[in-house]
Amino acid sequence: MADTLYLSLWYPNLRLAGLAEKLTAVLSTFAKHGGEAKVYSATVWPVSWSETAAFQRVYGHGERGVEPRIAVDDALELLHEDYAYEFQIGWSLWEYEPGADGLDARWVKQPRLVRVVGYGPLFDSGAYEQDGHVRIDFGSDAPFLDEDLELDADTAKHVEENVRQLVELTAAVEKESGATARLLWSELGESLAQRLAARLGMTN
Repeated sequence: MADTLYLSLWYPNLRLAGLAEKLTAVLSTFAKHGGEAKVYSATVWPVSWSETAAFQRVYGHGERGVEPRIAVDDALELLHEDYAYEFQIGWSLWEYEPGADGLDARWVKQPRLVRVVGYGPLFDSGAYEQDGHVRIDFGSDAPFLDEDLELDADTAKHVEENVRQLVELTAAVEKESGATARLLWSELGESLAQRLAARLGMTN
């Protein structure tokens, strides 16, 4: 069953004024690891996720997007300790496209929107303690497992490339943003590494 995959990042003694630098560093890393160089949208959430957004701007895909620094500056004009700052940026992975209308099934690089969230210390009763000062929401973990497909050599190759890209991105955002702790986790609490090992028949 598909699960939602997250990466949480923590920084020592991070002050609210330093959040912009961390968010910019994380967003800027995507372009080197299968992602776009420009940000698709920015949204500011006050107090908790159940509240109405205080700010939202959709820049657009590709060239219509804006540089990470500009998007971060736009959103963090509303700098408050009980706000969260969400950015969406494109990231491409191999996905299986079933054949339809006489077309052969094939693997294609498909862009998906990834959410990068920076937390003020008081947002949602201090959610950063569990979720990280910065959290990346990768969406469904299906491209890293493709459990619905027969595990032939072609599927294994594309799954492996997706996993390699994920591993390289997580290491890079930790290094580039200066995080001192990171955690790759899923909504259902299952380990991606364990599920991948079982999928590839690598259990002990």
